[in-house]
Formats: sequence, C-alpha cells, structure tokens
Amino acid sequence: MKFNTAVTGSRRKQRKAHFTANPNERRRIMSCGLSKDLFNKHNVGTVPIRKDDEVRVMRGTFKGREGKVVRVHRAKYVIHIEKITKEKSNGATAFIGIQPSNCQVIKLKLDKDRKALLERRDRTRAAQADKGKISASQAESSTPMALEK
Repeated sequence: MKFNTAVTGSRRKQRKAHFTANPNERRRIMSCGLSKDLFNKHNVGTVPIRKDDEVRVMRGTFKGREGKVVRVHRAKYVIHIEKITKEKSNGATAFIGIQPSNCQVIKLKLDKDRKALLERRDRTRAAQADKGKISASQAESSTPMALEK
C-alpha cells in the first residue's frame, strides 16, 4: 500500500528511476546488511558496499561463501567477490556478479569517512538525543529575572 502521496507507485516510473539512477543514487541502492556482530557494535543496519569490505553470500548458488569485495560494478548493480569466479572457454577466469542485497557484510573497511557515516547513522545515539529539549534547571536559568515589587 502506498503511504506517501508525493511519491509515485507506478511500476513503470520506479523501473525508470532505478535504471537511470546516477552513481550517487546507485551507491545508496547498492547497500548491504551488516552481520549481527557489526550491527551490535555500530547499531546500523545497512551500509553502502565498497571495495575491500568482506562479505558473506546469503542467497543463491554461492550461499555461505565468504570473500573480499574486489569491485563494485555500479553500472550493472553487482559486486565481484574474490574466489567467486568461473572458468571461461578460452581458459581465462572471470568474476561472477553477485547482487549486494544477497550479501551480508562481515568485516568493514573503516576509514575516517566510513567512521563518520557510522557515527551519524548510529541508532542508539539518535534515540538518546533529547531532540533540542532542555531540562528544567536550564529553563529556569535562561528565563529573565522577574522584577521585584
């Protein structure tokens, strides 16, 4: 059921938006769920996948296989994982594309930007924030003093 009237529910328009998305939008679409350990540590459900993350395949022919992400192919909406390859007829090996939605991140490559992203999206920190509310003592100190008569 469609809840937001400002967003289209048309299959045709959704497909057009998906296949004509720019690379920044594709990065967000190509997000991967975190393992239970990482979820408990960072309190974030999903992160955009990137090169050098370690993932576990959760669905499909290669279910249960783990490896490092070698390439994020945004044009095709797939990722290439080391050790998940096939032998071509000419003898060369080729990576097999796996959709990120079928994977789970088991080890993140952390740099300062990735750490900032995790800090920003931390669910517990957002829940603990008072959302701009002030305590009673702060309210008393900020009110102007009443004139004495």
